[in-house]
Amino acid sequence: MSTSQDSLPATNGKNKTSSNAHLAGKPSKHQLDLTKLHSLPSEQQDLYLFTFVTNFEAYVTSLSQEALCSQQRLLSTEIHQIINLSSPIPTRVTRNCLGRCLAHVLGRGDRKTLYDTINQLVAVINASKIGKQLHNRHAAVHCLGEVYKSAGDSAITLSSIAASSLLRLLKTAQNHVGLRAAIFKALEKIVGVVRRSLDETIAKDIWKHARTAASGDKAALVQANACWCIEQLVMSTSYFDTVNDFDSLKSSIWKVCESPVPVARRSAASCLAAVMTKSYVADAASKPNSKVKRSKKPTKIQPPSVEEDETPSRSASPSAKRNSIKLELSLSDLLSQLSAQYIRSSTSNRARSAIAHCYIKVFKNLDSDVIRSHYDQIMDHLLIDILSSPSIVYDRYRMLLTRKYVQKILADCIGAGLLAETGRLNAAKTLINKILKNYPQVLKERPEPAKQTLVGALNALSSLIQSLGSVFGPLVDGCRDALVHVLHHPSYTVQTHASYCLRTMVLACPQQLLTCASICMNSLSRELGLLTTGRQSPRRCVGFANGLAAVISVSPQQPLYSSLEISSRVLSIATDLLKSSSKVELRVSSTQVQVAWILIGGLMSLGPNFVKIHISQLLLLWRNALPRPLPRENTAQRDLAELSYLTHVRECALGSILSFLKSNNRLMTLDVSNRTAVLLQNTIDFLDTLPKKKFNDDPSLRASYSLSLQDLIIMVRRRLLQCYTRLITTGPMVSSEALTESNLLTLAMTMFADPESYLSGSLGASITNSVGTFESIWDIEDNSGFGITGLVRGEHLRPLPAEMSSSGPSPWIDKTGEHESLDLELLAPAYGALEHDSVCLLREMENDELPDPPATEVVNSAIALFAMTLPLQSPKIQEGVLEQLATVTSTSALQRNPGRKAAIMVNTAMALLSALKVAVGETSAESGDLRSVTVEKCLQGLIYGFVTDQDRFIRNLGYQALGRLCSSSGNSFTTNEVNNLINAIVSNRDPNARAGFAMSLGSIHSQIGGMAAGFHLKKIHGVLMSLCSDPHPAVHFCAIRALSQVADSAGLAFSAYVPSTLGLMAQLWSCETHNEEFATLATSNYELEQPTSIMIAHCVDSLINVLGPDLQDMEKARDLMVSVMQQFVSDSLPMVQAEGLRCWEHMHLYDSGHMQLAGYIRLLQQSLESQHACVRENAVDGLYSLVRRDASQIFQFAGDGFEERLWLTLNDFPELDGLRNLIHTWLGQTSLDETPKWVSRLQQVLTKTAAKQIEQDVQLSAKADAEPELQDEEIAGFASGENKSQESQPIPEAAQELLRWQVRAFTLQCLSDFVAIVGKDMLLDSESASGNALQQKIADVIRMAFLASTSSVVELRIGGLKLINQILTIFGSTPDPDFSEALLLEQYQAQISTALTPAFNADSSPELASAAVSVCATFTATGMVKDIDRMGRILKLLVAALDSFSSEAKTETSIGELRGLSSNAQTMVRMAVLSAWAELQVSSAEQKYLSKVIEPHIGKLTSLWLLSLQEFARLRFEPDISSNTGPAGTNESLEVIYAALNRQTLLEFYQASWLKLVDAIATLIERDSDFVFDALDGRRKDSQANGVKSPGPNINYRDEPVAFFFVLFGIVIEALVTRSSNESPTDVLRILSALKKILSPSVSGNAVYQETVFSETIELLDRLALTEGFEIQTIVVEIAKNLCITHPAASDADQVTELSEDVEQIFELSRIIVLVLTNILPNIANPKAPVRETLTDEATTLIKNSLESLVEASEIFPSIIKSDLYATIFHIYTVILSTPACQAAVIPQTLPVFRRFVQSTTDSNSLDSSSSISSQVQGCLHRFLAILGIAQRRELESSLSCAKNTLLATTILFTTASNTLSPNAPLVKAAMEAMLDCLQDLGLAKMVSSCLRSLTLVPSKNPTDEAIARYLFTRLVHFAADVEQSDPENARAIVLQTLTAFVNLLSEDNDKAAAAMTVVLSALLGRASKEGSIIYKMIAARVMELANERLMTTFRSVVAALDPEQRAFMEKILKEGGASPGGVNKNTADGAAGSGEPSIALKLSFGM
Repeated sequence: MSTSQDSLPATNGKNKTSSNAHLAGKPSKHQLDLTKLHSLPSEQQDLYLFTFVTNFEAYVTSLSQEALCSQQRLLSTEIHQIINLSSPIPTRVTRNCLGRCLAHVLGRGDRKTLYDTINQLVAVINASKIGKQLHNRHAAVHCLGEVYKSAGDSAITLSSIAASSLLRLLKTAQNHVGLRAAIFKALEKIVGVVRRSLDETIAKDIWKHARTAASGDKAALVQANACWCIEQLVMSTSYFDTVNDFDSLKSSIWKVCESPVPVARRSAASCLAAVMTKSYVADAASKPNSKVKRSKKPTKIQPPSVEEDETPSRSASPSAKRNSIKLELSLSDLLSQLSAQYIRSSTSNRARSAIAHCYIKVFKNLDSDVIRSHYDQIMDHLLIDILSSPSIVYDRYRMLLTRKYVQKILADCIGAGLLAETGRLNAAKTLINKILKNYPQVLKERPEPAKQTLVGALNALSSLIQSLGSVFGPLVDGCRDALVHVLHHPSYTVQTHASYCLRTMVLACPQQLLTCASICMNSLSRELGLLTTGRQSPRRCVGFANGLAAVISVSPQQPLYSSLEISSRVLSIATDLLKSSSKVELRVSSTQVQVAWILIGGLMSLGPNFVKIHISQLLLLWRNALPRPLPRENTAQRDLAELSYLTHVRECALGSILSFLKSNNRLMTLDVSNRTAVLLQNTIDFLDTLPKKKFNDDPSLRASYSLSLQDLIIMVRRRLLQCYTRLITTGPMVSSEALTESNLLTLAMTMFADPESYLSGSLGASITNSVGTFESIWDIEDNSGFGITGLVRGEHLRPLPAEMSSSGPSPWIDKTGEHESLDLELLAPAYGALEHDSVCLLREMENDELPDPPATEVVNSAIALFAMTLPLQSPKIQEGVLEQLATVTSTSALQRNPGRKAAIMVNTAMALLSALKVAVGETSAESGDLRSVTVEKCLQGLIYGFVTDQDRFIRNLGYQALGRLCSSSGNSFTTNEVNNLINAIVSNRDPNARAGFAMSLGSIHSQIGGMAAGFHLKKIHGVLMSLCSDPHPAVHFCAIRALSQVADSAGLAFSAYVPSTLGLMAQLWSCETHNEEFATLATSNYELEQPTSIMIAHCVDSLINVLGPDLQDMEKARDLMVSVMQQFVSDSLPMVQAEGLRCWEHMHLYDSGHMQLAGYIRLLQQSLESQHACVRENAVDGLYSLVRRDASQIFQFAGDGFEERLWLTLNDFPELDGLRNLIHTWLGQTSLDETPKWVSRLQQVLTKTAAKQIEQDVQLSAKADAEPELQDEEIAGFASGENKSQESQPIPEAAQELLRWQVRAFTLQCLSDFVAIVGKDMLLDSESASGNALQQKIADVIRMAFLASTSSVVELRIGGLKLINQILTIFGSTPDPDFSEALLLEQYQAQISTALTPAFNADSSPELASAAVSVCATFTATGMVKDIDRMGRILKLLVAALDSFSSEAKTETSIGELRGLSSNAQTMVRMAVLSAWAELQVSSAEQKYLSKVIEPHIGKLTSLWLLSLQEFARLRFEPDISSNTGPAGTNESLEVIYAALNRQTLLEFYQASWLKLVDAIATLIERDSDFVFDALDGRRKDSQANGVKSPGPNINYRDEPVAFFFVLFGIVIEALVTRSSNESPTDVLRILSALKKILSPSVSGNAVYQETVFSETIELLDRLALTEGFEIQTIVVEIAKNLCITHPAASDADQVTELSEDVEQIFELSRIIVLVLTNILPNIANPKAPVRETLTDEATTLIKNSLESLVEASEIFPSIIKSDLYATIFHIYTVILSTPACQAAVIPQTLPVFRRFVQSTTDSNSLDSSSSISSQVQGCLHRFLAILGIAQRRELESSLSCAKNTLLATTILFTTASNTLSPNAPLVKAAMEAMLDCLQDLGLAKMVSSCLRSLTLVPSKNPTDEAIARYLFTRLVHFAADVEQSDPENARAIVLQTLTAFVNLLSEDNDKAAAAMTVVLSALLGRASKEGSIIYKMIAARVMELANERLMTTFRSVVAALDPEQRAFMEKILKEGGASPGGVNKNTADGAAGSGEPSIALKLSFGM
């Protein structure tokens, strides 16, 4: 990835300089101060120069174009000055920076100085050795190449001079690898710019020198650059397009392909691929006689021999004519050129690896049209010409390697990379029709494919099926038939791969499971019947058995499509075969036994729910197959055939045991484990009894046709060790006993460390040859490797079976690249293959690791077993075993066999590392102990030998083991070990040993951790720092890697060492000895294989993580880091770029303020388009980290094209999970703000097209991508909306193809999440802007859902229907904004209806049908169509589905046209149907029209709902029916026998639907429907049908619960108790609401009050009250209240005279209510507890409801505890009254409740305990007065409200409970005085006057009321008359009104009335006289109130008794106050006159 400096992020520090400054006046820091440079110590000069050139580069790139032009010459001068430095020398980083600066200056600025610059550089290159050193010329060469790359098109005339100078320099550079490589790199850049203008003579000179260097130079870097130069030369010029040039080039390329360095091989492959691609002519093959000049036999061009040298051209030579023949290659010619070299026996595997690279390059370079149209030709070439070539097939190692390469090319490169979906479909069809269907041969012209051709085709087809998924559906029938025919093949290899392909097909298209299993089973039965004939039935039987087992093993992953019947029949077949095997001929028996155990092994993958039913039977079968062996003498008497048979039987039985152990951990009880261990011990004993002599291997005497006895023994050992390893892992209970007795440790050690225990035999010749020329164990190519383990492949270690976290590859290994993975294959002495172990067919292979050959697998399992058992032994045994290993590894006997010695070293190192992993707890097995002193010493000695080994892979194992040994052994051992290693580093000068010691220090520190290793940190750091500067590449590479490990593990403790370490890393980065451009050959080649630059970058990243946020304060360190990191992302190595991106990501994480975000984002965008996976992945991680912070800002910086780039990248690389997470995060952050944009964005992605090739098979394309057949014109137009946009921009000769279906499915999921987010926002905010925006875009959303639901991909169809369901749920009741009388979605009814149609077709699936049923219900419930007659097919589908699943006849259940469902699938669809109807029932409470829909079916539905809930309860609660280990009964059905097998599957369906069913039943209970109670009691069938009530016997539901009560109750309680943390509160509310209805007496009777039921309920309510929110607590209170009120003891509460269980239950229920109150107001229980400052509306409502519930409960409480509850309520209310937070809202709402409570406590019926109540009332009153006193202090804001509320509460207490108080009680008087005092209190006067009015005017007075009234009357009169007292709120007016009203109350007693009226009237007149006319009006009104009709007589008498002055004054008041003057009664006046006294005439109708 070439990264421009403009895109590099930089810090925002002070190093930026104005880009407009001129160089003449520039700061000195941009001019190299030579004086200062040379004054520094030599070790600091390089760092100073590095810092300067990086800052100089940053300065140059920051200049504007104008400033750049003005400073150009001075900048160039500065650069030339640095190039010519003699000390310090310009190193690689200096050359790179200067080259980029020159390129920027001349490329972006003025080119006036271009010629001068080139001439100056050429002058340096041509300078004599005395004048310029090689390093100066090296820098000039590099800069010259950069200048030509950026501006060379303006200096073409100087190209010849420049190229000639470079070529002349080659001779001088013969001893400098880096300079030679730089020369060819510069030549490549010159040629790439000059192109066809290059002089032919110069071009030929370059050609000659480059070819010579490529084929003859030993430096891999020079070879690689020479090849790149040749590639550029061929691609840019036309001088070398002849056949002769191609031949000579090939001879050079083949030599490069033999290089041991992968970089050189890849460059050679790229060069050859480029030449071939350029020479490709599409019609070359079809025009053999065209005018284009060709060789006579172009297809038979043979490459020259390796020894052939180039032939100089001669003008007069006859070969001139040949030289002029232009090279033109057809595709077949092109491929044959590669295959001819590949299949040569003399070609090495390294060369084959390069040729595989070349194939990939060729196919990627060719146009994709060529690949698509010639796929069959490419397929034939790879599968027939190469894979089936005799030279490949006869060598198994070569064959397996070639198989891997063909798989990489055909499946990964072409299938997954170059072909689109339609192309892959056609490729799969081609493989099926042209290869698989040709077996067996049908037509003469179509020969039968060879074995390896079939294997390669099956592997490629499996890969295509995996990538296509359900899209493969159209081809599945043909594929199935072809695979079944291939299973007939006699080759076990072909059968195994066919079985795997069959399994892959069933996984992708699970509808085929039953069909494939039936076909295989029937074919197997047929072939078993033909075993005795002469046909190849034995082989076919095994093939069909493997196929059947592979298909059956898919059942747990696809439970909807599995069949219990087939599983049962398979088991029956297997047991019958085992029983009959003793009655037939030996070979027939062998086949029967093998088939039986294969089938049983397949059944084991069904899991413990199936196996446990037959476990006893299986143990018996295994015991019969693995009996205790006979004595050795008897074994010696058996012939070879019998021994082979017995061994074969054991191998097959052990295979089934292994399958059992892998899939049934749960069944490994102590008994089963011990019995299994006994069987394995019997097998060990049997192997010991076999004779040691070698038999004559007569095939006629074999039990198996292709396996000898030796092969069978190896296979038995493999199975035995595998089983033991699994047994220890899954059954640790037996590890200490049975395993110790069986001497497994010795057995395992013998298998991997015995010098003689490796496979030889037929491989003897190869081994001998290898020994004669032995160099490295990793170069062995015999598929055995002297018995080396397959757990080690270079740096990569395969994890142990029980390892919890495997150590990944080293950070410098890029395992993600396709080229790297090809090269890694060469490190394996033995290759895995599917046919090595058929057990892997039954499970998904971990990490795609194929099983190794049996002999290698024996070693692998032995190592694993050794690791598991060694820590469990006693120290004595451990010491003895380790001493044996030490003896074996050092024995002189192995000196004659170096290959076996190397293999034993690797095996032993891996075994000890694995044992130490177990000991430190890295596995799930029992860890044991290795901490004995002697054991540690033995381990130390062995590991030291590995650490110092010459093989770096063995050293890797050694230092990892040493680190874990220190971790296991403790601090003392670690201290000694660190000191020993440091001393060894000082004393040992061997570079390999020093490298191993360095890595050991790093491993020790990383294993024991930063805290424990802190004591050693300083010493380790010092030693590693010195080793980092070691010139040997192995030493400094390992030292830097170890240093990064130390930094990672030390954490903050390393922060003190960061400055020195960072400075060293920067120095090493610029050091010439630490990169591949060094002068010496060995260093350069080593650096190419293990680049130090990667480790430096990784170490810098570790330092960034050490500092973390402290980076913000460390300017120096940060600036140096940034300088180095800018170099990382500009490097040519992808892994360095990836590490650089990780550095920038962490830098932004810790110190984003000092980074340029825009530059960082541009860098990530460029990296996202990289061809290297490691760079892409790190770029995605960096983008994800940015988007998590602020997605909008990131996309704003990124620009417009970034969004599209993201989606296209995801389409190209769908495995990038980070990219999916990024998009999800982006969606979550911006969906509400950018709603319209997101709809458009997702719509564009779903309809985005890419130019893909026109497929040949139009029929297939149409079938795969066809749109649904649309009958409605409106719908058709709707669906074609996107087609129009797709066809708007036609691409010539190409068809439009959508993105991959996986990307579209992800987009659909994003759309669903987006709609859910907006829908949630709409619930929270009715005016949601995002909701309105989505409403405007609803047409587009429905269009997307419609297109998805009518797609050909099942996943898309399900997603589309779920999206439609979401839209209906959210917008179903939304009115249309344009037509308010209509709903928004009414206009889309037709589209929604049509989208549902495909879900019920015959090709649908159960998941799809279930989703469609849910949509039908939602659509019906929305109310878009309320007329039943107009609901159309949607309602018909629901009704038909209901009828289908409610039919009692045993007919095939179907839904629509979907038939043939398995039992599990039927349950799934049935629950979906019932759930849909339940939704309608629940919705009918609001949508009344639904009642008409449901009513005809409600009886049937109720019964089905209840039965389903009963089944759910049975599955959920009842123990497994098949939990016993005995055989099943003969009369039981399969469903009953295997109920446990489907239990988990069915539970998922019920779990998703049960709540809806309970809701539906609860609504029926709430409506008190008679028929629902009949159904609940199980009486529907006899007394009612479809909801029509029928007479039936009456049941007292108050006593007995209904039959289904316990089912419903158990389900609901269990759901509440075991609910998951992610369950929404809404679901809990629904469940609790249902529980409330279920607990109604009509359903539960008295059952809920049973002790166990009641205790369970109370415990649940307790927990909910303590932990849940207010909404849930509200329902809890209601449930507790209802249970309390309906309690049986409530009806005779007054008769209860003693405590009983009933009383206790009522008390518990009331306690729940009090508990809820206490949660809200903790001060109820603890007065000192803090209370919330404010209470929400929900809390206020809950307090009110709780108090009401308590009051209601108190009414039915037994009298024995009633007073206790009363006291509790009084206490609660007084606490509420004193709580500040309750004053505003709570108390006003609870005062009525308090009044009701007090009234209930004091009624006459409850006064039996009047003294108790009286004391409680008095106590309450006392508390009230105390609260009032505190409130009157006004200490809080709420004090005034508290005082008012207290006055009101006191008034309520007096008005309702005065009968409980004594009239003379001091407390009453105190209360009255307190209230009277409030009359003069500002803020309380009006309130208290009103309260006093209430107390005074009590209508029905008891003695206390009368006493209160009397007491208040006199004091109120005094207050009213005494105007001297303060009256801040004019309370006297209210008091006067109270007094007049009081007088009116006395109308019954004239004397009292007259007395009172006299006093009141006097008070009125007195106040009027004092205050004057301003109150006359008020006084007049009060007087008129006294003169009412009832008191007229009294009033007259009182008035008459007044003094004349008073009467006159009163008359004046009445007149002036507004009383009518004409109202004087004449009779009254006359009477007064007759008496001789003045009188006032009043109307008789006062008050009227």
